[in-house]
Amino acid sequence: MTKPMIIPALDLIDGQVVRLHQGDYAKQTTYSDNPIEQFLHYVQQGAEQLHLVDLTGAKNPQQRQTALIGDIIQAVQCPIQVGGGIRSEQDIADLFAVGANRVVIGSTAVKEREQVKSWFQRYGADKFVLALDVNIDASGQKIIAISGWQEASGVSLEELIEDYQSVGLKHVLCTDISKDGTLSGSNVALYREICAAFPQIAFQSSGGIGKLADVVALHNTGVSGVIIGRALLEGKFSVAEAIAC
Repeated sequence: MTKPMIIPALDLIDGQVVRLHQGDYAKQTTYSDNPIEQFLHYVQQGAEQLHLVDLTGAKNPQQRQTALIGDIIQAVQCPIQVGGGIRSEQDIADLFAVGANRVVIGSTAVKEREQVKSWFQRYGADKFVLALDVNIDASGQKIIAISGWQEASGVSLEELIEDYQSVGLKHVLCTDISKDGTLSGSNVALYREICAAFPQIAFQSSGGIGKLADVVALHNTGVSGVIIGRALLEGKFSVAEAIAC
């Protein structure tokens, strides 16, 4: 089993690197006003793929930070997948135009399936990551939450993945909401189960990474990538250490 790729992540609000606690804009921690410097630091340590979320654009599509994102991509010279409230084909075209290697689509993939499938067919399935945030209920059902976790979709993770396999789905970023931003470890059992169920899909784990042991725990689950945000910003360990372990 190959070791998963370490994917450092940054969230941006008005050009600043931030973290929201459990998706709440009222609970914001600001880490830096220089996302380029932060990403370059990660790339110098060996990162080969980066993840960027435009939280300003997610909240207000009129205020997308597309030009800034383009500047970051130019400066960093490393593949960057970009998400944050992607709702229209214009959003996608703009991000590809400024150099995003993949566009990350969340709620829209659940609410507007036919539209999103048409984008897969037009641009190629490899250019997209479906970001599926799940709440796992008492009976083990993995129900996707949408709209920044504000509502349950009633759609199961497995059903949505199967639906998108019809258009060649390749990349899925799956987050167990209860783990996100907690630094308490990720849901290893969840990733083991879904990677076994859908071996042809490259899953990216997200949420809960707090120490190197949490990264090691994801080896042999089948995930292709591990997204790490807060732990790197808070210096729990470095990108180089995560890659080495």
